[in-house]
Amino acid sequence: MNLTKPIKTAIVGFGAVAEKMHAPLIDVCPDLDLVEVVERHSNLCEQQYPGVKTFRSFKELLSQGRSELIVITTPNEFHFPMAKLALEAGKHVVVDKPITIHSWQAEELQKLASEKGLICTAFQNRRFDGDFRTIQEILQNGSLGKVHYIESHFDRFRPQPRDNWREKEVPGNGITYDLGTHLIDQICVLWGAPESITATIRKQRPQVVADDYFDIQLDYGNRLARVTAGVLVNAPTPKFLVLGEKGTYQKFGLDVQEAAFKEGRKPEGENWGLEEADKWGKVYLEEKTDSYPTLRGDYRFFYNNIAKAILPGEPLLVRLEEAIMVLKLIESAFLSSEQKKTITKSEGGW
Repeated sequence: MNLTKPIKTAIVGFGAVAEKMHAPLIDVCPDLDLVEVVERHSNLCEQQYPGVKTFRSFKELLSQGRSELIVITTPNEFHFPMAKLALEAGKHVVVDKPITIHSWQAEELQKLASEKGLICTAFQNRRFDGDFRTIQEILQNGSLGKVHYIESHFDRFRPQPRDNWREKEVPGNGITYDLGTHLIDQICVLWGAPESITATIRKQRPQVVADDYFDIQLDYGNRLARVTAGVLVNAPTPKFLVLGEKGTYQKFGLDVQEAAFKEGRKPEGENWGLEEADKWGKVYLEEKTDSYPTLRGDYRFFYNNIAKAILPGEPLLVRLEEAIMVLKLIESAFLSSEQKKTITKSEGGW
């Protein structure tokens, strides 16, 4: 492939996530050029980004398009076949998380990408949340001493199911493949592979077909992480709780970028991703309690890194082998919940 700069980029599927997040992030990346999109029934993307060409099918894009990077934002069940076809066509690929439904599928993509010398990875934007970056800083500077426990929540109140593919009877549906992918990935970034996993995954609302609650424990021997999410939580719960020998860090509220994207704000400017001081988390030490400034959240890091990995060859910030481990942990979480047992690293193969 003879790459041009900026890299010609296509988005496959233009639902809410693509429209509100992927497209704006690609648009502001100086080394990427959004030139094509696959939309089956509308021309919404080209209306918002003049010059973008719309294709009605993925096959048309691959046979007639000129993009060098393909960003796949379709429902989960289409991730693997589309990513495989794109790699076989010589395209670099970014796939919205989870990269595939099954870990063996991601392993096949990894082998294919390696053989062809192409980039293939998962969109793990929440590595660049302000609160998560702040926890990384706290662990690095040792302000809490040795940390023994991390609790991560993503709770919401949605008593009525939504008309969304994630809540329908389709492969890769449910909250565990959705939010669980993010929360497990964050813990693995901090602490690596756990020794074992124990999970409870449920369908709490009447007559739902997709899981809408999970409580997963990742055991590291002398450290423990708990990640949980549900849709019947109508009271504030901490987004993060970090317990160390010297004190505790507690943080409420979501990263500010999500609301900004939903409002249609463009991801640029000196205030992008900055959280107001009254939203900062707190560090509770033995003799005092202080607010701890939240670092800037910045999803722009992801696509800037993708471009630099394709052009000069900068290392990827989100690697495919990490996405594979997360998938194996999710597979083990479902097995743990079904069999009501703890799954060890050797059993899960992560």
